[in-house]
This record gives sequence, C-alpha cells and structure tokens, in this order.
Amino acid sequence: MGKVHSTQVIGIVSGKGGVGKTTVSANLAVSLASQGKKVMVFDADLGLANAQLALGCRAKYNFSHVLSGEKTLREIIVEGPMGVQLVPGSSGIQHMASLSVSEAAGIIQSFAEIEDDLDYLVVDLAAGLSDSVMTFIGACQHRFVIVKDDPSSIADAYASIKVMIQDYQLNNISIITNCMPSSAEGDRLYQGIISVIQRFVGGEVGHLGTIREDEMVLRSIKASKPLLKFSPSSAAARDFEKLAKEVAKETPPLVILPNFKRVGSIANLFTLNPLLSVWYGSKLKDVVIFNFSNKVVLA
Repeated sequence: MGKVHSTQVIGIVSGKGGVGKTTVSANLAVSLASQGKKVMVFDADLGLANAQLALGCRAKYNFSHVLSGEKTLREIIVEGPMGVQLVPGSSGIQHMASLSVSEAAGIIQSFAEIEDDLDYLVVDLAAGLSDSVMTFIGACQHRFVIVKDDPSSIADAYASIKVMIQDYQLNNISIITNCMPSSAEGDRLYQGIISVIQRFVGGEVGHLGTIREDEMVLRSIKASKPLLKFSPSSAAARDFEKLAKEVAKETPPLVILPNFKRVGSIANLFTLNPLLSVWYGSKLKDVVIFNFSNKVVLA
C-alpha cells in the first residue's frame, strides 16, 4: 500500500494587531503557490477579516453565510493570485469576533466537506489569546508568531508563546520577525525573545525568517495586491520567497503509514487527540491528526 499525502496546516498568530499578520499570511501563501504548491487561506479573523484585501480578491459571500446556513463552505471559496484559494471571514459582525469554543469547533467541523488535496492550509488567526483563537491554533500542526521590534509587540508575542507552551502544551512554534531593518536585526530580535523564553518558559521556539521593512509592502496593501504580484523584485518579496522555501523545508509532507487509511483530506486537519503514529519527515512519532469529522479508519 502506498503512502498518503496530507495537508500541512499553518496557524499564523500575533499577540497584538498591527504587526503585519495578515500581510504575512497572504504573501506567504502566494509565495508557496508560486513554488508549485496548492494553497488555501482560511481567514479565521472572523470579526475583522481582511485577507481578501491582502490577496486582491472580491468575495460575495463569507463565513457568516456558512454559519447562517445560507451557503456551504465550498460555495464561498474564491480564487486569488497564483491559484491561492481563500475561505473569506466576515468583518464588522460583533458575534463573529467573540465565538465560543463550541462555535469555533463547529467551524472546524465544517471543513469536512472540503476534499481538495491541498499542500498547505494557511490559517490567518485573530490577534490575541481568546478561547476561540486558542481552539484554532491548537488545531494547527505549525504555529508561526509574527513579531515586530517594538515593546508591546515583543511582550505580547512572548505572552502568546508562553500560553501556547504552558497552558496548551503546544509545540512546532516558530517566530517570524517582521518589518526589520535587516536580517541581522531580525536575528538579534529573535535571540532576545528566545533567551527570555528559555529562561522562564522552556520549550523550543524556532526562527523561521525575517521580512525586511520595505515601502513596497505598504504600496501593495494600498493597491490590494500581494507583494509578489505588485513588486516581485522588492526586498520584502525576496524575503517572502525565501520564507516559503524555509516553510517547505520545515514542514515536509505528512505521510500516513501504509496500515492506516485516511478519510477525506482537509477533513483530517482538526482534532486534538493523538490518534495515529505517522511518519513525519524522517522521524516516527505520535502527532496530532487533525480530523474535522473524526473519521479515521483503520485499513
């Protein structure tokens, strides 16, 4: 029996707003797609969603229409640059910004209807540490924390990582340093944060890469275009391409061992029980199998 490809789920989070989380999510997705990957973005910032602006997409419907029963999840998906698919969130609807854990779990469950064989699902989460955010981030295989070099961003990133490690026992956490003068300054910022984490929290947190400060980023946002389409030769665009290559290296395809059968594809992305042993890269270990429908069947 052959090996089975599985989607890698990346949760992108920040301790506070205004650090470029959605910009990073959108441009990372487009950069992965430009390298031949099949990518979907889920705008899980459900009360203040703007991933469609970052991707330059126009969405007639959004996730509020799914929750109301007006549309299915598949019916609201729109296609963006490089074939990136977008599941749009809603904006300006207060209830969507304060979902309960059970409601967030219901959203996770709704992904069971998606059967596309994606390489990556990029989940653009709301800022902060609400219960619904932690429900989503706990359901991702990889957690990327966006941080800028300002005191409040650093403090909130540290708090987010501390909660993920100590309260939720999550791993596979990496920092992306954003809007930095240079890669060296990004490394310096990371070293400062990780030294505090190692002293007071413990656990391993990696540095995935640095996005340099670049006026073309703001111009691309104003033009509602991803940077790779707006200014592909800019410094930040090159950084996003480098970041995508690093992501592909750090998140090799998840392969289920031959004695197991997977039901669906995206349906396997979200649950919090280590149900199977899988071959992840070159290491055999127990991992969380994300299963919206809990349909994991022994072959």
